[in-house]
Amino acid sequence: MGCCSSAAQSSKREWKPLEDHSCTDVPWLLLFILFCVGMGFICGFSIATGAAARLLSGYDSYGNICGQKNVKVEGIVNSGLDLTQKKYVFFLDPCNIDIVHQKIKSLALCVSACPRKELKTLADVQKFAETNGSTLCSYELQPSEYTTDPRAAKLCPKYPVPESAPIPFFHRCAPVNISCYAKFAEALITFVSDSSVLHRLISGVMTSKEIIMGLCLLSLVLSMILMVIIRYISRVLVWILTIIVILGSLGGTGVLWWLYAKQRISASTVESQIAKENLQALLIYAISATVFTVILFLIMLIMRKRVALTIALFHVAGKVFIHLPLLVFQPFWTFFVLILFWTYWITVLLFLGTTGNPVPNEEGFVEFRMVGPLKYMWWYHVVGLIWISEFILACQQMTVAGAVVTYYFTREKRNLPFTPILASVNRLVCYHLGTVAKGSFIITLVKIPRMILMYIHTQLKGKENACARCMLKACICCLWCLEKCLTYLNQNAYTATAINSTNFCTSAKDAFVILVENALRVAAINTVGDFMLFLGKVLIVCSTGLAGIMLLNYQRDYTVWVLPLIIVCLFAFLVAHCFLSIYEMVVDVLFLCFAIDTKYNDGSPGREFYMDKVLMEFVENSRKSMKEAGRGGGAEGRELKPMASGASSS
Repeated sequence: MGCCSSAAQSSKREWKPLEDHSCTDVPWLLLFILFCVGMGFICGFSIATGAAARLLSGYDSYGNICGQKNVKVEGIVNSGLDLTQKKYVFFLDPCNIDIVHQKIKSLALCVSACPRKELKTLADVQKFAETNGSTLCSYELQPSEYTTDPRAAKLCPKYPVPESAPIPFFHRCAPVNISCYAKFAEALITFVSDSSVLHRLISGVMTSKEIIMGLCLLSLVLSMILMVIIRYISRVLVWILTIIVILGSLGGTGVLWWLYAKQRISASTVESQIAKENLQALLIYAISATVFTVILFLIMLIMRKRVALTIALFHVAGKVFIHLPLLVFQPFWTFFVLILFWTYWITVLLFLGTTGNPVPNEEGFVEFRMVGPLKYMWWYHVVGLIWISEFILACQQMTVAGAVVTYYFTREKRNLPFTPILASVNRLVCYHLGTVAKGSFIITLVKIPRMILMYIHTQLKGKENACARCMLKACICCLWCLEKCLTYLNQNAYTATAINSTNFCTSAKDAFVILVENALRVAAINTVGDFMLFLGKVLIVCSTGLAGIMLLNYQRDYTVWVLPLIIVCLFAFLVAHCFLSIYEMVVDVLFLCFAIDTKYNDGSPGREFYMDKVLMEFVENSRKSMKEAGRGGGAEGRELKPMASGASSS
């Protein structure tokens, strides 16, 4: 589907930005639509088989759905009851949670009301049943028998019965006291040793909810401010970071050699095996640091001229956000769509957990299980989670790429469309959804094996030998690296599709050729630029965390505010990552556009550059340095020369 065209044809074809629009990868769009129809079938099947009623209304241990008349299950006593007046699910021992199987190990009954206060004895349970008409013991016991029948110890709730309230929309009686779930919380939060610590953590979050919301808003404002600041101080920021890295590597190497020299002098007087091993280790560390510093110096020396391109691209990216302010809100729309899809996915997953036929278990109660091929539907559902999530993220990448391409290849910025973002969305929906579906499917193919290996590694933890553990981790690491490489290539393929309206494989191949021709520039942008943005994320998290410490320090209503601070810092990193990732995406798109512009245009009449004045200055400075170094003499000259010849020959 587009992968069979020759590389020669691809290299001879000229790039014609925004001149023609055509549908790309239509078969993949049809395949994606069919897959989504399958996802809809799973949802419809689970609802049609009564799973929705069992999920929302709840059901007891005998297979009866609460709040309605039921059909008798063959071989199960107490099934087929009329529970129209009993609308709530009550667990006899709600705090007995099976963490491994993630379920409550308790007899479940349908009751007409949840106990709103603690019941300490069976007499209290009997009084509650007589007063409220809600029987909390099994159906075969009458309220008058609660205190006399010997079966009451097994068929009545474990006392004291905790105070509980119905969960909204799901009709389950849940204990009000959170300490009931202390065991479950301890399994999830390893530093919680007792319920009192958990109480203080939760109370800290609830008491400081206004501060948490204010700090989250602060991280949002800081992210927007940082995007503006990067544009104006990118040059200074890049060189400051470069100097810090160089000084840090020099200082670290010097300290290691100093420690080695000092240890050698002291080791000569103290003859011991431990001293000799420490001295040898220090020597290895010092040599490694020296090699690293030398390599770093060589890299900086080779890329010193290409750092200027990174600075220019960051400056132009700032202008892009000024002309296209809606780009700033792109992460919000993507996150909103993802939340909607994840909510739908989790709801259907819960449906699948309660669908199937009633089957007696070893305890004589009812479980709903799917039999035959239908029991593998959840595998299809999991693949849908990955593919559709990647599809949504890819739509964001294509939208951003289309808007930036429109900005770059419009000579007169005054002639830009009124809303380039909406124009890009329109092109995506009309022409390129198939390309997005294909690119996201490729990422899905890599993610699924990695997730399977991670699951196997988790299940075999502590059981496999060291060799198997090492092999599993190596495979997981390789798949992770492959996923990151494919994600980067996909993003550039989407940019090429936005420029030329070519299918995914052709676009990926064209973009790959351009990236290989500019390998050193790509390395400079992806090292210096990404490091700058990473430090920006760290700056936002640290600033928000510092403000949180100062504000929470004055909050005296509780003693533990670690959890609120963790929540704020995680949210700050998420916000900073979303905003600066959009900035990084814009820089990558601008670079590919710049590389294409310099390859097929030389500034002569009829082949004028599309680029911004800042990038034009970079090209002029590169040409001057090329002339000073002699035609084709320097590294920069060797890189620019094929571009000029390519432009003249084509």
